[in-house]
Amino acid sequence: MFTLETTATAAYVVAALLFILALAGLSKHETSRSGNTFGIAGMAVALVATIALAVSRHIEPLGLGLLIGAMAIGAAIGLWRARVVEMTGMPELIALLHSFVGLAAVLVGWNGYLHVEHEMSKSGAGAEAALLSSQGLLGIHSAEVFIGVFIGAVTFTGSIVANLKLSARIKSTPLMLPGKNILNVGALVLFAALTVWFVISPALWLLIAVTVLALLLGWHLVASIGGGDMPVVVSMLNSYSGWAAAASGFLLSNDLLIVTGALVGSSGAYLSYIMCKAMNRSFISVIAGGFGIEAGPADDKDYGEHREITAEGAAELLNSAKSVIITPGYGMAVAQAQYGVAELTRKLRDRGVEVRFGIHPVAGRLPGHMNVLLAEAKVPYDIVLEMDEINDDFDGTSVVLVIGANDTVNPAAEDDPSSPIAGMPVLTVWNADNVIVFKRSMASGYAGVQNPLFFRENTQMLFGDAKDRVDAINAAL
Repeated sequence: MFTLETTATAAYVVAALLFILALAGLSKHETSRSGNTFGIAGMAVALVATIALAVSRHIEPLGLGLLIGAMAIGAAIGLWRARVVEMTGMPELIALLHSFVGLAAVLVGWNGYLHVEHEMSKSGAGAEAALLSSQGLLGIHSAEVFIGVFIGAVTFTGSIVANLKLSARIKSTPLMLPGKNILNVGALVLFAALTVWFVISPALWLLIAVTVLALLLGWHLVASIGGGDMPVVVSMLNSYSGWAAAASGFLLSNDLLIVTGALVGSSGAYLSYIMCKAMNRSFISVIAGGFGIEAGPADDKDYGEHREITAEGAAELLNSAKSVIITPGYGMAVAQAQYGVAELTRKLRDRGVEVRFGIHPVAGRLPGHMNVLLAEAKVPYDIVLEMDEINDDFDGTSVVLVIGANDTVNPAAEDDPSSPIAGMPVLTVWNADNVIVFKRSMASGYAGVQNPLFFRENTQMLFGDAKDRVDAINAAL
């Protein structure tokens, strides 16, 4: 016989399957729209099932009103932010959303303590506390509370720092406190010791202590990571938020929250691992807040004089080219030059010029940032290639257009062992016959590293807003 409880459980299974289909769909350009639709449908099913379950458990009218009111406010804010956010602001928005998940996990953990462990400390235990105690599960509940609060608090402050760095409200350079690695490891050891203590003897001061410890650790972990690694940080915090959600699921006895949190946590961790490999970074080093990485200072070496080119000169060079590779970066997103770049691509291809795009795994400040922008401008998928697919083809290419990219095309990664980005795989654009760099100024990139590419003999600088410069080239063509 079906009840609301069993129906809600079945709905949770359906929602979990829809979330899995969403992840599968989002893994390819061609199916990303359907993947997003699956995700929306799964969340809608989950929300309806949760409300129905709350009603079946005779939730008070005030509680139901608060639940619906919270959903309405959240939906309104979400729709508003989705409408006004620019693609350039998406990384910091995602980091901010991760902080909400972390804060929710902290609140759920504290609520679990107040309903169970705190009640046990009084003269008479509450019904839930008495049940857990009678079943011998009180220690497990205490561990869930403590671990959930810790993961949530780390995610909360870590995401706030990531948001501030990505939005340029604070410097992107890594924080280098004396003995920072010892501080990180010491915090984890202290957390383990406090967890054992809390499980044996739950106390309010222990929960306060771990909350403060985790808030400070989250801040220090992300503050210690430099701007060049921020795309990895975004996916890493995505993973943390997933595990925080899973911890909340255990406390709330909500299977869907556990499954969803595990999906987000594992997929975010795997994405972080892939990106770390692409950047020649140690996965453990990055997720541990730069453990073992001692970033060097920004290079102020004198590389000589740079050469400049006009939009008309660039058009002439492109007009005589046989092959062109375009390597976009965050500057293209800021200038919203993707539509002009798509038009330039069509014009060159109509003239028989082979045009392709080289996308670095961490171009922009979000995984897949450039791919989304180019797809939005209707650039064909088949000419948008990953770094590993195109790096060998720069040698012999007539012209490379570097549009708003900096650190991802920096030869110092290969040539200078003392550089903060040393060892990071980059697009070897300097092997082409001619390189044109679109840039507003000669300032260093987000990682704070000067780029010797700008001073090479086959490189010419095209200064100004990328959109204006691309439009001028189109006009000249």
